Amino acid sequence: MARSALLNVMVDAVRKAARSLTRDFGEVENLQVSHKGPADFVSAADRKAEAILREELARVRPGYGFLLEESGVIEGTDPVHTWIVDPLDGTTNFLHGIPQFAISVALQKNDQIVAGVVYNPIMDELYVAERGAGAFVNDRRLRVATRRDLPECVIGTGIPFLGHGDHARFAGEMQTVMREVAGIRRFGSASLDLAWVASGRLDGFWERDLKPWDMAAGLLLVREAGGFVTDMLGRDRMLETGSVLCGNENVHKRLSKLLLG
Repeated sequence: MARSALLNVMVDAVRKAARSLTRDFGEVENLQVSHKGPADFVSAADRKAEAILREELARVRPGYGFLLEESGVIEGTDPVHTWIVDPLDGTTNFLHGIPQFAISVALQKNDQIVAGVVYNPIMDELYVAERGAGAFVNDRRLRVATRRDLPECVIGTGIPFLGHGDHARFAGEMQTVMREVAGIRRFGSASLDLAWVASGRLDGFWERDLKPWDMAAGLLLVREAGGFVTDMLGRDRMLETGSVLCGNENVHKRLSKLLLG
């Protein structure tokens, strides 16, 4: 595919940050044997990748603002454009040496996500999308899966963890969905889960209590691959509510009916 100048900017920044993360990931296994563990090292790797992304994106689009996982909101001189950046989505996986994590960068113009990049450096899978121009992985066009019936579908989700989320509500949702589908998967990186819905690996996905940087780029990937994306109440307010439900039209409708009753 021929990428736009905007996507080239994003891809170059992501690849540069990925080189840093990949080197640090190679050190994680060695740190597992230490008494303190690798948590502080991984936090430093996260911050270093974010600094690279911020520097590279600001260099080529100096007026744009930022919404960053580690540093929060940084106002720009351009009130219209905001980069939404997660330098390491899947921190727990990274911490444990599990090669399922990604860098996620989206560009928001006013209230719309207009471009997104999700990159898994270990698998070397680069997912890109621009509004109205389709979604791609390593230059291959993406389409969501076409399966219609839930008993044939594999659905992704995110599970609340210690100190976060409504565990009882999730247990009820899990029980409801697992009775109807071929399988449920929890991989630990929402941006990649959404990318996998866009690529047809997963037939659908739902999760609550996400942050904008967890899903901004992935939401665009799913939509540009022909998928349906809403929050858990069927609204286009995912970045505000922190919830997401997606799949093809039929899967989205059936999951919504199951989860909302």
